[in-house]
Amino acid sequence: MSSKITLRLVQATDLEHFFQHQLDETANYMAAFTAKDPTDKTAFLARWEKILADKGVLARTILVDGDVAGSISSHGWFGDLEVGYWLGRGFWGQGFASQALQAFLEEQTIRPLFARVVADNSASLRVLQKCGFIIYDEEISFAEGRNARVKEYLLRLD
Repeated sequence: MSSKITLRLVQATDLEHFFQHQLDETANYMAAFTAKDPTDKTAFLARWEKILADKGVLARTILVDGDVAGSISSHGWFGDLEVGYWLGRGFWGQGFASQALQAFLEEQTIRPLFARVVADNSASLRVLQKCGFIIYDEEISFAEGRNARVKEYLLRLD
């Protein structure tokens, strides 16, 4: 039996799940571009308050068989419309990120849509490429999750 992936509006009760995901050191390392202090719940909640109040943000909770697996959203805060997602580590490696992104792309139909991924996060890069994103550039940026400058790929979906 295969698992069912669904997306829904973010609910206040989802935020505790998202915060617990953010506390995972391995996940922070892989995401790289994370909160300066992932344990700061006040900053975490303030960020989500901003996300949920912004009419230009499309944010969804990713559910796997009804369980909160993560979040996915798009925003234009840095100019181009970008997509980002985070799955709790217990949901990694099972195709859920690809399924969630594909479902999200049916709802977020604005193109071009951009994404960024740290160069050594091959799993996330595969998810994006599987859904049609192509690398168009790379840059070196400071990543809070690693407290270091890292190479990231810039991707685009037309």
